[in-house]
Amino acid sequence: MAAVLKRALADAKAIEDGGLDALIVENYGDFPFYKGDVPPETVAALTRCVNEVLRAVKIPVGVNALRNDAHAGLAICAATGARFLRVNVHVGAQLTDQGIIEGRAAETCRLRARLCPDAGILADIGVKHSAPLAPRPLHEEASDAVHRGLADVIVVTGSATGHAADPRDYDEAARGGAPVFAGSGVTEKSVRAVLKKCAGVIVGTAIKVDGVADGAVDAARAKRFVATARG
Repeated sequence: MAAVLKRALADAKAIEDGGLDALIVENYGDFPFYKGDVPPETVAALTRCVNEVLRAVKIPVGVNALRNDAHAGLAICAATGARFLRVNVHVGAQLTDQGIIEGRAAETCRLRARLCPDAGILADIGVKHSAPLAPRPLHEEASDAVHRGLADVIVVTGSATGHAADPRDYDEAARGGAPVFAGSGVTEKSVRAVLKKCAGVIVGTAIKVDGVADGAVDAARAKRFVATARG
């Protein structure tokens, strides 16, 4: 746990020093992931990491309990003051490497109302590392996530971590009626073009050492990314 905390704090400081607007703490190293509820030790570890990161940085902090435990994410937000959570499958159902994952928006939104009503929900559509059980137009997925799932932000990704989405998907997702974030595959070269279509980006691989997803955050790469994004 000491090594986990050291890495989390180092990455968080590098993200803040790089000039990014916010950060997400997630159990990215926990693969193979549980498809639903994560065990208590994961919730405890994530809570401790989020709490320590909140003390170390001034930018907003969110949480993502992988693969899809929004209940845990909301509990952590309520306990720590984290500002938002990302939910990979909020509405609909996806066939993933963990099996079939179904969205639980009804439970998530009611729990949010009870525990932390100000926490934002960032909901993925066209979820990476998965396939829909019944393919639908992306704008319909986005609309359901916003109007029936009460998501605050729509996240559009490519097929896998570090893979870019089709730029046309951003336009289609925007028809859902909420801000759209690009959720994977955005690079220093592409960020200006992506931000012409999206309200924001979630960046990981592009600001890691040597551009490797499992690597540590490189503050210098993060600074270059932000400088390019802000033009």
